[in-house]
Amino acid sequence: MNPVICLASISPRRRELLAQIGVAHIVVGADIDEAVLPDEGPRAYVIRLAREKALAIRRTGQQLPVLAADTTVVVDGKIFGKPRDRAQGIDMLGELAGRTHEVLTAVALAGSFGVSERLSASTVRFRKITPAECAAYWETGEPRDKAGGYAIQGFGAVFVESLSGSYSAVMGLPLFETGELLQAAGIQCWNSASPSRERA
Repeated sequence: MNPVICLASISPRRRELLAQIGVAHIVVGADIDEAVLPDEGPRAYVIRLAREKALAIRRTGQQLPVLAADTTVVVDGKIFGKPRDRAQGIDMLGELAGRTHEVLTAVALAGSFGVSERLSASTVRFRKITPAECAAYWETGEPRDKAGGYAIQGFGAVFVESLSGSYSAVMGLPLFETGELLQAAGIQCWNSASPSRERA
């Protein structure tokens, strides 16, 4: 089936989630500066990044509507992005251990109709995690490219004591909000049973 949108992300998780709801797509990765602006709050931050990713791909001349998302983990108002190295990754997991944190995922859709966005907020509680477990988890390789330094759909699931909100949003693409954006743009879900195509 012909693609109906362009996904501005090379994340395999987001591709899987789009495929789950039957939306045929191509993939074009968006490369933007993800630095937090002065006095920018976590919610404004993720919404801005999702919008900027979608608009960056549209500006390249992409004709298909562009879907983009951004996820961040927040503890005490502090933004936890992707860990830059082993030490930070282990520190992040240590800070999340035995506590509740917020996962914010913004999704944006840009096209000839303009750009719209939605925000999903979920609450995740971790069990206590020993320093040895933090180190062992880092060595799996899983935390390296994940906001907050863990993957709920992977090995990191063993740390999750409870989740209130959207599982797909914690993975990286809130399907309820994505469906709302697509429906508003006249794009139907469940129309594709064939694999999406990736473009370099």
